[in-house]
Amino acid sequence: MALGTHHRRSQAKLQGIKAHAQAAADMQSQLSQLVGKRFVAETDYGNLSHYPRYLKAINVRLDKLRADPARDTRLLAEWNSVALPYQRALKDRAGRADPKMTEFRWMLEELRVSLYAQELKTPMPVSVKRLQKVWESMQR
Repeated sequence: MALGTHHRRSQAKLQGIKAHAQAAADMQSQLSQLVGKRFVAETDYGNLSHYPRYLKAINVRLDKLRADPARDTRLLAEWNSVALPYQRALKDRAGRADPKMTEFRWMLEELRVSLYAQELKTPMPVSVKRLQKVWESMQR
């Protein structure tokens, strides 16, 4: 399935989950970070090649959300435990490029796949604990 098809499907499904505002806002934020105006030009091919899986994972998450909203809330809290320190540090850097921060950003995308759509697999082992350790090593 083409990248655009995955993106359109995610957008359409997001419109239908108004009852789960926190999850919808998180997925909308994820989509806008993944598919910005210049994402093709600004994303290296290695990461771009994973986009279909990332977008498919959003669709899997949407399907699972309807069945178990409490699970989604719990997983979002786990993801945020690693993502929020990264997001704060990113704001502090005010746009200065940092290869380690860029690498961590893609690890966060893989963590989303691991948490919400395990069946899609990740190219490397990721978990909240692993990313916390990576983050701590980056702070030294």
